[in-house]
Amino acid sequence: MALRYKTFFYNQKNPQPFQERILASSLAVAVSQTLINPMEVLKTRLMLQRTGQYKGLLDCACQILGREGTRAFYRGYLPNMLGIVPYACTDLAVYESLRWVWLYLGFESNNPNGMVSLLSITLSSTCGQMASYPLTLVRTRMQAQDTLEGSNPTMQDVFGKILAQQGMPGLYRGVTPTLLKVLPAVGISYVVYEAMKSVLGVAKSLPSCLEG
Repeated sequence: MALRYKTFFYNQKNPQPFQERILASSLAVAVSQTLINPMEVLKTRLMLQRTGQYKGLLDCACQILGREGTRAFYRGYLPNMLGIVPYACTDLAVYESLRWVWLYLGFESNNPNGMVSLLSITLSSTCGQMASYPLTLVRTRMQAQDTLEGSNPTMQDVFGKILAQQGMPGLYRGVTPTLLKVLPAVGISYVVYEAMKSVLGVAKSLPSCLEG
């Protein structure tokens, strides 16, 4: 989807400006997160359920719908959307900076070796995760709330409670396992992406400025 938006904003005469790439990436993530937010809510509730609370995914969805209504499936949507901008900006800025460094050190800019690309993507994704993690934490806290227990906090309420009880470090609780999953997730995605580009011949049909 990011590629579709990049193509929409792409100007054949000039390299794609940084702000257009940010907009394209943000739109792609916004659409995907809008579609999967209900599943994120269900996943969070199932992970935190009390013993015997839900019989399965469908039962969980029915109970949430019956008690809390359809709006419950979009708990945490606002911090999720707000987190897209710092993530996309940081991710892309770090990635472009690393590409410039590799070029300065003598690596090919359009087709660097696999390890260089993997390292660049991993570092940029890690920085993006760090930039947006407080909003991710707030989103998860909001998704975990059950109105049956008399709690339906806003984003400001969750931020205030975390800061009051734990201070600034509280906004980064759980960040270590989140970062530890970046390397295998990015590695697998990169290897599969490159393999499918080769199988489908995508690399030969795309302008070089769209492959970044």
